[in-house]
Amino acid sequence: MKVLNIGSLNYDYVYSVQHIVQGGETISSDDLAVYCGGKGLNQSIALAKAGVSVFHAGMVGEDGILFFEVCKANGVDITFLKEIEGKSGHTIIQVDENAQNSIILYGGANQALTKEYIDSVLDHFAEGDFLLLQNEVNELSYIIEKAYENKLTIILNPSPYNEKIEHCDLSKISYFMINEIEGGQITGETEFDRMLEALKIKFPTVKVVLTLGADGVLYQDQSNRYKQDAIRVKAIDTTAAGDTFTGYFIAGILEEMQIPEILKMATKAAAIAVSRKGATDSIPVREEVENNKSLTF
Repeated sequence: MKVLNIGSLNYDYVYSVQHIVQGGETISSDDLAVYCGGKGLNQSIALAKAGVSVFHAGMVGEDGILFFEVCKANGVDITFLKEIEGKSGHTIIQVDENAQNSIILYGGANQALTKEYIDSVLDHFAEGDFLLLQNEVNELSYIIEKAYENKLTIILNPSPYNEKIEHCDLSKISYFMINEIEGGQITGETEFDRMLEALKIKFPTVKVVLTLGADGVLYQDQSNRYKQDAIRVKAIDTTAAGDTFTGYFIAGILEEMQIPEILKMATKAAAIAVSRKGATDSIPVREEVENNKSLTF
């Protein structure tokens, strides 16, 4: 069994501000930090730090040498990572005094995937293998179709949610990793239980992980539903919290752990991540999660 992530790689320019800038407003930043990030890279590194052997596929620009180095340093396989002409993707992130963030995303090389490249990558994976996807690369619908033809188990984090998601055949997904905003966008519902009911009606075979921030997380499959409370910590930066949760959740699935135990492990990992600055740098390794006794439910 192999794990492939076809996902984004971004340089994150993180500005520390007193509050998120409003329309027409100019504010000063207290600090600027630059990190390697992108939902794709964050999730691959979370998988690797959770103990999973993961291949990362995607595009970086001529300025992207650091992505290769970061992947290697964190144990992510870069066999399928490709450099092309032009600029890598990047984000401008504001983080306020309450650790809330707002993000502007420039796709760059992440939007340069070709069908030929996708085919060449997916030719190395087959039935029983896992594919993790987000919505920060182009050709998402095509990737889903080809992966489904190859009988891969497809895990989708539909972030950012936009019209591209609506053009995808989501019935071919095995797992949704969504937050309450995306759940509402997919279903039109605002109440969590109603979101899950609507998802079950619309996509009866898809397993759903619905993260709710401070309200914890809900899991639903065809016959079970589980709730896991969040761990209360002082949040410093929430940028990679969801990506950390995703990586650790998938690690638990691959190890055939029981769902309640997976939710606890992933929640604990995410709690550690939000207590640190940065994206990939904030993600804890498996030993930290398992040996941390100070975080309790």
